[in-house]
Amino acid sequence: MNRSDIIQAVSRVLTTKKDALRAVEAVFDTMTQAMKAGDKVVISNFGTFRIKTRRAGQGRNPKTGQAVSIPPRRGVRFKASKNLLT
Repeated sequence: MNRSDIIQAVSRVLTTKKDALRAVEAVFDTMTQAMKAGDKVVISNFGTFRIKTRRAGQGRNPKTGQAVSIPPRRGVRFKASKNLLT
């Protein structure tokens, strides 16, 4: 399921597809802003989204074997609700 499928599903409940598009975009924008601010996003009976910082490390270039420094970076983590898993 992708963004378009979600918009179509929401448009079945709302009056127009344009309203559904605005509603879905508002939800995703709000979630994005909350995670950028460092907050976690908890959706009851679905799961929790949060930002996790990965630490820096050392890696190797597989072609040359040369050591490469890997910088720290941030990524989104999702933990599913127990209700979603059953």
